[in-house]
Order: sequence, then structure tokens, then C-alpha cells
Amino acid sequence: KVLFDLGYLSKPEPFQRLVNQGIILGEDNQKMSKSRGNIVNPDDVIEQYGADAFRCYEMFMGPLEQMKPWSMRGVEGIARFLARVWRLMMVENQAGEWEVAPAVRDVDLTKAQQEILHATIKKVTEDIEALSFNTAISQMMIFVNAFINAEAIPIAAMQTFLVLLNPFAPHLSSELWARLNLAGQITDQTWPSYDERWLAQDEVEMVVQVNGKVRERMTMSIFASEEEVKAAVLSNPKIARLIDGRPVRRVVIVPKKLVNIVV
Repeated sequence: KVLFDLGYLSKPEPFQRLVNQGIILGEDNQKMSKSRGNIVNPDDVIEQYGADAFRCYEMFMGPLEQMKPWSMRGVEGIARFLARVWRLMMVENQAGEWEVAPAVRDVDLTKAQQEILHATIKKVTEDIEALSFNTAISQMMIFVNAFINAEAIPIAAMQTFLVLLNPFAPHLSSELWARLNLAGQITDQTWPSYDERWLAQDEVEMVVQVNGKVRERMTMSIFASEEEVKAAVLSNPKIARLIDGRPVRRVVIVPKKLVNIVV
């Protein structure tokens, strides 16, 4: 306001928007206060779980504008997630030292890996803009689950993921960036962009029922006709055994979702 009055700024309001965040309550769902004895000391949490876990948990608790009760179990959950991120890229050798996991190497991403990577870039980017930090972290959890048991973990995917993780867990992401011997500083990297081609799903999982009971799940092309879907389901060995030669009265198809065979 002073700078505007002096003519140094063209606008009186320096902020683009105002966001009122919700109060963090005690674990007893009451407002924190010394008299209630439900105050959480951030220093204690940071000492036990680290600053990244404390920071991520605050963003993961729920929508920014809502009141939310504190939960040490929630902090522990986030700490486990960050530990999984570490173990995704690092392994402990026989000497008790951490080194880059053999699975992390310079290989091409599979189709499934490309899809989850670009879906994560899109989701995290949009959620940060919308201040929906909790759902951005949820998407990164999905990413880690998709990669952690892979035989080959492309280092290019990890590089992109660490840039996405950095605003949430700057210490962990910076340490892993250095351990992977990636070029430059992580804070100097360009924010990743997603490719729409990897976001367009060409397959869908359909539930298969026999007489209304779920018996199978099958992956189908989204371009398959109803006749093609029907033929694929009826030729499935498991479904064929369940039908056991009985005449099929009708086949009900809900496109891209469900097939119900009535015998």
C-alpha cells in the first residue's frame, strides 16, 4: 500500500487472490490451546519424523480451507510414504550403506509407465494451481506404487518425479537428486509438462457378470464394438466353464463398464 501510494506500484493489492485456510484442531477435535493440553509442538514432530514428513502431512490432511484434526498416525503414514520414495531409488548394501538401486537405470519407459508418469504430471500441476495439495500427494503415492516393484525403473521417470515432489518434500527430493547424480540443482529445473497422447486411454477394464454375479474382469479396447466385446467375453475360458454349455438367454452390455451374461 505504501509503495502504491508512492507511485512505485501500479496496483494497490499485491496478491492475486485470498485463501483462508482452515484451523488445524487437536487430536481431540478441539481447537488447540494450552488449557486443553492438546497443542502439538512442531519441533517434536520434526525431530522424530523430519521436516519433510511434517510439511507433507500438513498438506495431506485434507482440503486447505477446511478445519482438520491433527493425527500422529497420519504423520506416521506420510513418513512411511517418504520412506517408500527413498526405497524406490535406493537400496542398502551389505556394508549398511545406501546406494542407487540396480533397477534404476537408463531404460525406456513402458507404455504403462508413460501413462502413469504423464497422468501424475498433469494431476500434480493442476492440483498445485488449485491449492489441492492433498490430492497431488495422493497422485504421487499412486505413482510410487506403480513403479516400486518394476524390474526396470527408468531414471528419466525418477528425475521428473523428483521435480514434482520437490515443492512438497524439498530435503528428500534434493538428496535423491544428488544420489542419482543428476545434472544441476533440482531447484533450477524446468517444471515438467505432460503429453496429451499418453493421457488418452485406449483400453478399459470391464466387469463381467454371470447371472448378476461378478465372475471376471477383462481389459477391452475402447473401440471394440458390442459384438466384439460379447465374443471376447464368451470365449474367455473362465466364463466358458461357468456357462458350462447352458444356453445364453441374453448378454447385457454397459459400454466401457460391464457385461452381464444371463443363462
